[in-house]
Amino acid sequence: MTLSQPSPALHGWLVLDKAEGLGSTQAVSAVKRAIRIAGLPKVKVGHGGTLDPLASGVLPIALGEATKLAGYALNSDKAYAFTIAFGTETDSLDREGSVVAQSDTRPNREAVEAILPYFQGPIHQIPPVYSALKIDGKRACDRVRAGETVTVKGRDIVIHDLVLTDFSPDHASFVAKVSKGTYIRSLARDIAHKLNCHGHVSYLRRLKSGPFTSEQAISLDKLMEMAQAGKLYQMLLPLTAGLDDIPALAVSSDQAKALRQGQKLIGVNARFGLNMAMESQTPIALIEVIGQEARVLRGFNF
Repeated sequence: MTLSQPSPALHGWLVLDKAEGLGSTQAVSAVKRAIRIAGLPKVKVGHGGTLDPLASGVLPIALGEATKLAGYALNSDKAYAFTIAFGTETDSLDREGSVVAQSDTRPNREAVEAILPYFQGPIHQIPPVYSALKIDGKRACDRVRAGETVTVKGRDIVIHDLVLTDFSPDHASFVAKVSKGTYIRSLARDIAHKLNCHGHVSYLRRLKSGPFTSEQAISLDKLMEMAQAGKLYQMLLPLTAGLDDIPALAVSSDQAKALRQGQKLIGVNARFGLNMAMESQTPIALIEVIGQEARVLRGFNF
């Protein structure tokens, strides 16, 4: 009797095109379900950056050993398309919140274009109170829903680019390229205030998250279809896809063994900072090089 070989575990990235109304945690659960449907071994699954339920677009999902890199994905720049609806501001700064301020004033296109330079480069931003930011260990949004008065600390962010893409008297649409930690809902609020009116986000779509783009993203329906057809592997991007801006450093088998044991490498000739140590085509560890010394930040088990 011939015994079938066990399926290899999934290690890498799936890039979802998350639909509106779906939470990031729900998306992770859906991926786990797809893995079960495909009859593949159970692996750890996590996401590389929360996306609001009302937002759609790029949501990187890390599988297996790639979950060790999810934190680095969180630190990546992002790109968004969004629309501001002028006239009302809500407590959540999106269309689902309760109205907290209104204005009859409406800006014209020239006024919108004139204020764009104020929102490019380094800026200070106050995140929404309805956010997942932790305050004394509890999410700000949970504290607000419990009736607490919440004060969220401001943060320094960078808007790399902000372009007006469409305009009508009641709406303005933009594409923004931003640093980690940027809240588009807060940006929309501040743009409206700069225009001496109120507004909220009526549409939000993430176009890019670090190296992952909307061109790579697939819907959950497509993911389930591929799982049922036994073709889930075709959707999987390699573990190293999450670190495409980090150079690869070839290591010998002896060096790979040392790194797997958590040892430092001495006399390394590599670029300062983060490197991906590779033995042939196998990722060994994400390392940090300082001088000619390399230390392990994240080791991989293959």
